Amino acid sequence: MTHTSPRLVLIAVSVVVTTSLICAVDAHADDNPSVPPGTEATATAPVEVDPNDPDLKLPEGATLAEAKVLDIKQVVEDQSGDERREDTNADVKFALQAEVLFPKDSAKLNGEAKARIAAIAEEIKTQQATKIRVFGFTDNLGSSAHGDVLSKQRANAVEDILKGELNNPNITYEVRGYGEQYPIASNDSESSRKKNRRVEVSFPRSDN
Repeated sequence: MTHTSPRLVLIAVSVVVTTSLICAVDAHADDNPSVPPGTEATATAPVEVDPNDPDLKLPEGATLAEAKVLDIKQVVEDQSGDERREDTNADVKFALQAEVLFPKDSAKLNGEAKARIAAIAEEIKTQQATKIRVFGFTDNLGSSAHGDVLSKQRANAVEDILKGELNNPNITYEVRGYGEQYPIASNDSESSRKKNRRVEVSFPRSDN
């Protein structure tokens, strides 16, 4: 019977382990793949499609809908949350919280409000807009009738400043007070109600 030396066995095991490690290193992933993993092109489609399947054909007389460019909205809000700007393919909208513009339960603009509205007027000039919408909103505290009146008065006050800053007779204004309608947050807390108390100024984006 032949006996194998323990030392020889240990050496053989070491060789196997070392070889395995070398193989593992050689099989590492590419550090800079040309496409994201899992999106590599394949020679055949993942699912076979029957071109004669009646469910893939339009009914007789039907036509495809016209191509449509989806509207993309970009929203920027300042750190305090007092002002928010929304940009879409068609429009620009500024939303100013009422506390920034007016004292509590008032439609009298403060000095800071006039400076903020003047900045909006400059953007209107940049976009060469001639149709401006000024909408006022409140939270759901108090009577609905009072909210309707207050929101309209506040919208009118913002419109007056815009008219003075723009001084353009070719611009038309649509001014409305919606009261507690169309909230952008729940009215379950003061922080949410604060977001709903606002004046929005919106206008079309220039094609230039």
